[in-house]
Amino acid sequence: MTRQALTCEHISGHEDDHHHGGHGHSHGLVDDSIKRSREGLQAVGLSLAILALAAGAQLAIFIASGSIALLADLIHNFGDASTAIPLGAAFLLRSARAERWAGLFVVATIFISACVAGVEAISRLIHPQTPTHLFALAAAGLIGFGGNWIAAQIRTRAGKRLDSPALVADGNHARADSYVSLAVVATAAVVAVGLPIVDPLIGLAITAVILKITRDSWRTVRHAHSHSH
Repeated sequence: MTRQALTCEHISGHEDDHHHGGHGHSHGLVDDSIKRSREGLQAVGLSLAILALAAGAQLAIFIASGSIALLADLIHNFGDASTAIPLGAAFLLRSARAERWAGLFVVATIFISACVAGVEAISRLIHPQTPTHLFALAAAGLIGFGGNWIAAQIRTRAGKRLDSPALVADGNHARADSYVSLAVVATAAVVAVGLPIVDPLIGLAITAVILKITRDSWRTVRHAHSHSH
């Protein structure tokens, strides 16, 4: 084989290696995107399953007890579950824009949850009602707290790992709802000692907490939106 032929073969081989390396690198980017999408969907799906189980148990107790406080908690939990739809779609589409819109939807849902909690608390002040089945009511609150807290941990950790402000905001939303569920336990306790008036006051305090989380989540999503431009 001549020197020229060897040189040509070396150049050709080098070009093939370079081309293959570039191709491999491109595949790496696609694989990272698919992996992020899969992990995001897994986090959303797992947290949704946990919330669905908690809400199902709470619904059964609500039918038995008729507690308005528990009904408000159920509304929050179903609202929290609904945020999984746009988030899941954004991860499925692997779209940063869809993820940002999902983040705004999450913030809006947290704000609506705060409004519902506030209206329920004011209504309870105007029209006092004494809940019944207090042990079942406390159990429902603990179930809601546990489900929301676990969902919050799953979403927040995945959101930070995947650099997804929308998922972090949704984790904050689940955490807000866990506080609402804990208020149901507090309601059962204060009613048991003969202080039903404290029930709506706890509701107003929880409303303030959720409004703060709304503000913090909005800042998280807005910060991510401004950095994307």
